Amino acid sequence: MCNNENLNKVPYGIRKEEIYKNTEQDKRVRRFMAPTRVVWKSDSDKATVTGEEALFEPRVKQIHFNPGQTCMLTSKGESAGILLDFGVEFHGYVKLYIHSVNPNRVKLRVRFGESVSEAMSEVGGAKNATNDHINRDQIIDVGFLSMPEIGPSGFRFVRIDLLDKDASIGLQSVQGIFTYRELEYKGSFECNDELLNTIWNTAAYTVHLNMQEYVWDGIKRDRLVWIGDIHPETSTIQAVFGYDESVEKSLDLARDESPLPTMMCGMSSYSLWWIMVQYGWYMQNGNREFLESQKAYITELLRFFASRVKENGEEDLPPTRFVDWPTQADPAATHAGLQGILSMALETGAVVCRELGDEETAKICEEAVKKLAKHIPSTNGNKQAAALLALAGIEDAKKMSDEVLKVGGAKGFSTFLGYYMLCAMGKAGDVDEALDIIKEYWGAMLSRGATTFWEDFNMDWLEGSSRIDELVPEGVKDIHGDYGAYCYKGFRHSLCHGWASGPAAFMAEYVLGIKPVAAGCEKITFKPHLGKLEWVKGTYPTPNGIIKVELSRKEDGSVETKIELPEGVSIAE
Repeated sequence: MCNNENLNKVPYGIRKEEIYKNTEQDKRVRRFMAPTRVVWKSDSDKATVTGEEALFEPRVKQIHFNPGQTCMLTSKGESAGILLDFGVEFHGYVKLYIHSVNPNRVKLRVRFGESVSEAMSEVGGAKNATNDHINRDQIIDVGFLSMPEIGPSGFRFVRIDLLDKDASIGLQSVQGIFTYRELEYKGSFECNDELLNTIWNTAAYTVHLNMQEYVWDGIKRDRLVWIGDIHPETSTIQAVFGYDESVEKSLDLARDESPLPTMMCGMSSYSLWWIMVQYGWYMQNGNREFLESQKAYITELLRFFASRVKENGEEDLPPTRFVDWPTQADPAATHAGLQGILSMALETGAVVCRELGDEETAKICEEAVKKLAKHIPSTNGNKQAAALLALAGIEDAKKMSDEVLKVGGAKGFSTFLGYYMLCAMGKAGDVDEALDIIKEYWGAMLSRGATTFWEDFNMDWLEGSSRIDELVPEGVKDIHGDYGAYCYKGFRHSLCHGWASGPAAFMAEYVLGIKPVAAGCEKITFKPHLGKLEWVKGTYPTPNGIIKVELSRKEDGSVETKIELPEGVSIAE
């Protein structure tokens, strides 16, 4: 038998050593959720839905013999169906409590949707509805007094159709099962602008949903560890939760499945982002043992990348060359973006190497950074490239902000690299303008019914388009099904993508003003910015406790600043 002090908590059947050693606890919890409204239902002589109000009553989470009123789907020549809204996007399952079935067994079609229109769509149809990565559209065979769970997926809406054409089914209840890591929101942000508060909370929620066994890209599609996409996610995780094991598991997975010279996820830029995540994670959490476990790999990786700088300072990164999707069709912008990413990775890599006692590799990295600074590529007017060059110090941040980033406001922003565009504007001192763009760009998704932030978004999609929480009226563009590009066309587009969470991390660093600059947040820089806001208060997690910040404008126009530091944390001079 397994010798474990918590053995009496383990079900008897798996206590044998040969069985138990290959088990793993799921750290996530499950929470039942009732739907909030019916969006649509069948209503004809041939297909009816009645008693749907029963689905909103508090019900025992167990099928039983006398449930009282049930929601009846009755098919008399046509399939009866109902579309339910759970009020918010989440990750998990839908559980059907089926009381009665006539005849003895029937077929149900269950469709998940991040939007109303996706839940009403056909797989393989004109708007690219798919079952990629997870079956969000499936047919199940059910009987009476049963409780099937369907999923998991990322969704807000569920459509249930009784496919049999002469049948009925009585639903005692329909419950969502929300699966998530139960984490304390140690970081916070609140100000006098309610839209900014909602955006901060939505960004934090978006990344929280993607913290499953590992840190995923999306909870519907891209349920994968895309290690480059994780950098904005971990930046938000650091500002909101401080630490979670899912990050270190994801970093190790990417390393272990990418023996050099294999690039992570097949892209050189993603291996570069992995280096920057290692740096940021160590500055935040100071996990020395974890950093030491990366030493051999990170040293070899940094030396490889230092060798990919030409004598004239140009980056010479191998394929696949990727910055972000909206930049992909522009080779000049891609080159400029990679120039910036490579420089930032080598600069942070030098710090990591010094922490690990590897002075030789640190100097190699620093020499490569100096070379890269000699070559200033054209941004071609691309905001992503301009931001990355500014953050790398290759271009002047104020120049990039004035000449590229602020031009046209939120036009040209992307959800992934939007975080870096904001940070470049923050570096230039244009925090107020960055906050305006946050409200314009991320606020626009909220204006269309979003409860999480999307894989990508283009300001041009707004004109004449629908909300995601309504049936699309005739003559109106479907903002989910009619837009998108590259891998995210139509309904394949994820409406919950962790890389879109950047505003939360930005507001922590450039409004609250907190940035860790020594391992484990032992030293931070504190450069708060109230700007046009009247007041701000927030918290930031560290391994030693919570930093508390309050900013307020006094009657004479001056700003009162308060900061409370936990013991073991100090402000760098």
